[in-house]
Amino acid sequence: MKVAIITSVLISGVSSFAPSVRTGSATSTQLRMADYENALGAQKPLGFWDPLDMVTNKPQEVFDDLRLKEIKHGRAAMLAVVGNLYTLSGARLPGGLGSGDEVLPFNEIPAGIDALKTVPQAGLLQIIAFIGFLDVVVMQDKKGKAEFPGDLRNGFDFGWSKFTEEEKLQKRAIELNNGRAAQMGILALVVHNYLGNLDLIIPDPHYYVGSV
Repeated sequence: MKVAIITSVLISGVSSFAPSVRTGSATSTQLRMADYENALGAQKPLGFWDPLDMVTNKPQEVFDDLRLKEIKHGRAAMLAVVGNLYTLSGARLPGGLGSGDEVLPFNEIPAGIDALKTVPQAGLLQIIAFIGFLDVVVMQDKKGKAEFPGDLRNGFDFGWSKFTEEEKLQKRAIELNNGRAAQMGILALVVHNYLGNLDLIIPDPHYYVGSV
């Protein structure tokens, strides 16, 4: 998980919404790089940031694939930050994890990374299976109608068509930036939780088991 977050942060300078240039000439390469450098997400203070040359002189398909990965990691990180803060507050959802006699109620699971030491194996398998199902089955452009990387509506509009092109770009930029911030945020939460000094960034975090 940590590796996925760090990798996603390193490629955060790349972005989508750039026209495709597929020829192999020097001129085509220059045009393609110009598109990348001015694409959505390449903004101050870093601008176009590709320290590992992951998209330098690469075709549009590579660029779009990395952008999709960045957006997915950003969405997962946003959920992770919210879930982490929710459980640190002492709140718990009803129900539990596991199967048969190994069901562990959520209100007996501690917050943060300590939960991994408490959740039964069947519960961990449920989590992994659910994440895999979402990634392989749900979070896909099944109908091939995506307008940009990360567009996984699959025929459901959700009011998107009501926005102007400028509003669409703004909302995509907001999601992208929030996802980048969340990737750094969950990484910080995990690191400080592991070091045992989470109180340095969260006032009076509740490490106790139970609900408010």
